[in-house]
Amino acid sequence: MSATTRAAFLLHTRGTFRNLDAFVVAARFSRDGRTAGFALGDGTVRLAPVRSPEDWRSITVHDGAVLDFEADPAGNGFISGGDDGKLRRIGADGNLSDIANFGMKWVEQVATYPLDKGKGLIAASAGKLVRLFDQSGTLLKELTHPSTVTGLVFDGKGKRIGASHYNGASLWFVAAKTDTPRKLEWKGSHTGILIHPEGEAVVTAMQENALHGWKLPEGQHMRMSGYPAKTESLSFTRNGKWLATSGADTVVLWPFFGGGPMGKSPTELAGGDGILCTRVACNPKDEVVAAGFADGLVVVADIGSARILPIVPPEHGPISALAWSADGSQLAMGSETGFAAVIDFAQR
Repeated sequence: MSATTRAAFLLHTRGTFRNLDAFVVAARFSRDGRTAGFALGDGTVRLAPVRSPEDWRSITVHDGAVLDFEADPAGNGFISGGDDGKLRRIGADGNLSDIANFGMKWVEQVATYPLDKGKGLIAASAGKLVRLFDQSGTLLKELTHPSTVTGLVFDGKGKRIGASHYNGASLWFVAAKTDTPRKLEWKGSHTGILIHPEGEAVVTAMQENALHGWKLPEGQHMRMSGYPAKTESLSFTRNGKWLATSGADTVVLWPFFGGGPMGKSPTELAGGDGILCTRVACNPKDEVVAAGFADGLVVVADIGSARILPIVPPEHGPISALAWSADGSQLAMGSETGFAAVIDFAQR
């Protein structure tokens, strides 16, 4: 990629970008796809209207860093958790409202899920506690875990919520009258969690350079190892056929078909030059994956053909955030140095 000319990168022909001067913790698109949001380590959120790229707006949301950031499940804005203990809603117009205050504990994990008729679910964790809210901010239940929650995710139907923690993960039914989790156990420190789009598996990232998984419903263990670094970013393709991961100098793709991933070798795309892949994000409509690297390079890879499209040149610091819009036509990215961009893939 070092020999690729500057003009070859899509950023310069289809991108809008800014230097935000703070670590980009997360990037997300609103549910309606009209706004890209960038959550920063200085406690601000930048709102970037997709169709009005000159109108980026800075909103001070937390007294401290933003720790996690998701799309509002039923609105046109975002939900943010911070180290000031607050869970807040940011409207696309920049208006702020409080959902909850966890006191002195950091709100480290946030997950949202859209329901029908303008309703949705919001989950947030602080320490061992997960609180589940409806769209209005009404507390539905509190779920306590054996140790600090390190990852939080809804399944593809919004019926279950999964949390990673020390020695495994817990699965809870959202609508259960009695809250008793299914415990998925494996010794060690689990640092993130993902649920297969069809509910066929749960996968966690480990503090060691490996992934662990459980096939559902039987709970059979799956071990995915061989990484040179910690796997901090996981993403399933739209139908769950592939699991894309960071943690190597390529995009590592584990096959979740034909009996895989156990007994199957992963496919590797892009990279291969010793530069660590730091973030991955699978397109919600097509079998392509965006990948960001430690030198600032961003590419999009077609999984079927292995074709690589250069997006952002390697000159903006390690990539810390990647996200697709719901229709798969826009890609948002951010780096540790504060560089942020939205790239338009829509047909013209």
